[in-house]
Amino acid sequence: MRIDIPEGKDAIEYVWGELVPGIGPAASRFSMAVYAHTTLGLREFEAARLRMAQINGCAFCLDWRTERDGHKVEEDFAESVAQWRTTGAFDERTRLAAEYAERYALDHHGLDEEFWARMTACYSQVEIVELSMCLGSWLAFGRLNHVLGLDTMCRLPSGRSPSPNRE
Repeated sequence: MRIDIPEGKDAIEYVWGELVPGIGPAASRFSMAVYAHTTLGLREFEAARLRMAQINGCAFCLDWRTERDGHKVEEDFAESVAQWRTTGAFDERTRLAAEYAERYALDHHGLDEEFWARMTACYSQVEIVELSMCLGSWLAFGRLNHVLGLDTMCRLPSGRSPSPNRE
């Protein structure tokens, strides 16, 4: 943990809410809006989110699974995301979501016309903007939580802590 958390305070609530009250709550609302208002399919959403989590190394994000209407992606989905280039588990939209997440995080200057031709063949402009905003949120906040050491202080909805030694 890189930030001193007062005794008895929840690390996430303190850092995101109390420590920087002019920024933290607004950032939290943006982060929550990505989940509450997405129109992307669950598999595309999770492929992009998990690929960003794998790149960021955020333990909480790696352990989290988005649930919609009682549905989550399959147990081995994260392994398929790590192998997005070769997995047989993905359709083209899901594969592109994982690819976009990786390139957004590691090579955003390399998003060439060939890539955008594939994206626009599979995604509408609205979906591309939405996915880009989701990626921006996950890149920023996953890294923020990991860099400050908050990612191992979060609690999953099950009440357990995420595994701190995730890759």
